[in-house]
Amino acid sequence: MASLAPPAPAGLPRRAFLAASAGLALLAAGCTAGSSGAPAVSTEEADRLAGQVAVQEAVVAAYAVATTADPALALSDLPLSDLAAQAGEQLDRLRAAAPSSTSSPSASSPAPPSPPPGGDVRTWLREQVAGAAASHAAACVQQTGARAALLGAVAAGLRGHEAALA
Repeated sequence: MASLAPPAPAGLPRRAFLAASAGLALLAAGCTAGSSGAPAVSTEEADRLAGQVAVQEAVVAAYAVATTADPALALSDLPLSDLAAQAGEQLDRLRAAAPSSTSSPSASSPAPPSPPPGGDVRTWLREQVAGAAASHAAACVQQTGARAALLGAVAAGLRGHEAALA
């Protein structure tokens, strides 16, 4: 009688595969951003990415508005300061990827609306984050290469913020 082969080792867990894929995409973006062989960014593509910088600036501002409007929210079990810091890091990455973006906040970027007086600030913030995630996801398909990957990663990160705020 033939002996049975030992079971095949389990493959990469899905999360590990996705994390590695995202890391490789960002690594490729960093390695090719300044190379002469990198594809030129069209004016329309650059403008759309600059628009997403403004969307992310509004998210960062929304976190600041939320903590001012409801100081207890910052003291809750929710790691609001961590989420705000992540949103700021995402903004820095978008600014670095946007050809026409500057390193200082745009004076023309729209500030998020104020939360309703006496309203649920946490829900308001979650709505701001969800809107930005949807905007980044929609803009992702209009970009190419590393810029598309970056917008997709930022959108996914903001979906995580939205879940944490729920």
